[in-house]
Amino acid sequence: MKIPSVDFAIIGGSGTLSGNFPKNFTGVEILAENLFFETPYGKSPAFRLCAVGGKNFLTCKMHGWRSGVTRADSSRQIFWTFRAAGVKRILSEGGVGTVNHLLNPRDLMIPDDYLDLSTRKDVQLDGRYLLIMRDALCPELRGKLLTAAKMFFTGRIFERGIYAVTDGRHFESPAEISMLKGHADIVGQSLAPEVYLAREIGACYANLSFVVNYGEGLKVWSHEVMKNIFFDDAQLIGNILLDTIKNTPAEKSCDCLNLRKETLLKEIYDAE
Repeated sequence: MKIPSVDFAIIGGSGTLSGNFPKNFTGVEILAENLFFETPYGKSPAFRLCAVGGKNFLTCKMHGWRSGVTRADSSRQIFWTFRAAGVKRILSEGGVGTVNHLLNPRDLMIPDDYLDLSTRKDVQLDGRYLLIMRDALCPELRGKLLTAAKMFFTGRIFERGIYAVTDGRHFESPAEISMLKGHADIVGQSLAPEVYLAREIGACYANLSFVVNYGEGLKVWSHEVMKNIFFDDAQLIGNILLDTIKNTPAEKSCDCLNLRKETLLKEIYDAE
């Protein structure tokens, strides 16, 4: 199946999963669904091709995670598809836990940096580039997310913060949360390797995180509250993402693409 050309993409997480995103959202047209693409890393997850505000975008569910497929391969499949589609702007979302004791469930954060404690650091498509991870979460795209979030959400929104990435699928122990204190604000399992792969394909990347539980050892949290957040706030998260696409130009004025350089190792190998 031919991969459609689009400028925008949304990687769905736990926030939009219960809402069958983006079906039943005002102003969204579903152009095609159940799109599977063959990649060098296996068959891709199911994509939807959608349109909003005159802009087409691709989206998939839950970061492409499926039983029997490693998270690394899921990420490679998604970003290989995005590169083939010519995607320039990528939004992702997901629920996170707290590390900063000042944060509470239902707070929104648009992180501006990350701390990668996962074991997925070597996930790449071809290794052609040196990836400079300054401003890894695009300032321009983050600003558009913030504007949209303020339109739809009346709670607390944090426009910057540090996202610590762990492997999961289990939550972190009290000792791990204690170790992260002072180094991160939120903890989750999906920002890496996505942030590396976005830079590798030359796309801007930004993330909308919503707090669903307290980190272990900070305060006792309720599974019922977390479940309610997932089901109650899917419409909110989806509206923020869609409004961001509607109000973001495909052409960039940020520096993201300039932070991807041809690797110097290639020149060394070619000289041998």
